[in-house]
Amino acid sequence: MVITIRLANCQDAELIADLSRQTFYDSFAADNSKEDMDRFMNEQFTKEALMKEVGAEGNIFLLAYAGDEVTGYVRMREGEKRPEFGETPSIEIARIYATQQSIGKGTGSALMQRCIDIAREMKKGVIWLGVWEHNLRAIHFYQKWGFEKFAYHDFVLGSDVQTDWLMMKTL
Repeated sequence: MVITIRLANCQDAELIADLSRQTFYDSFAADNSKEDMDRFMNEQFTKEALMKEVGAEGNIFLLAYAGDEVTGYVRMREGEKRPEFGETPSIEIARIYATQQSIGKGTGSALMQRCIDIAREMKKGVIWLGVWEHNLRAIHFYQKWGFEKFAYHDFVLGSDVQTDWLMMKTL
């Protein structure tokens, strides 16, 4: 499967919001209660809130395609300065998701490579992300790309306080 990546724009906001909600639900619904998932999706991860992110300052969205079919997306963002990086400029991969049917078929790798390329073009010394400590498939994927755990933080899904590992890669 040949994957192409393109920079998203404001006209893609609805597509990205729908894709965000679907891929998040597909990734985590089986491991969380229906009540927590519903609360998160209806209060924090609403279509309207997600659409506002597209085109907002400091955000970069990428879309992955196999032919005409959207197979995944990325949200990169600037802004948060982590003390662990000192003065080294950094950028976060805030979200990277592939659709269920495209997992394991190159979408994630194509998106990750483009994220790293963009970070280097922007002269960033570090690229980093957060990942749920129980999402072993994703953790292994990030480790394969050279990311290492450097800290953790809480992520609240509905009423459930979960632990995300923070992982970084020096560029």
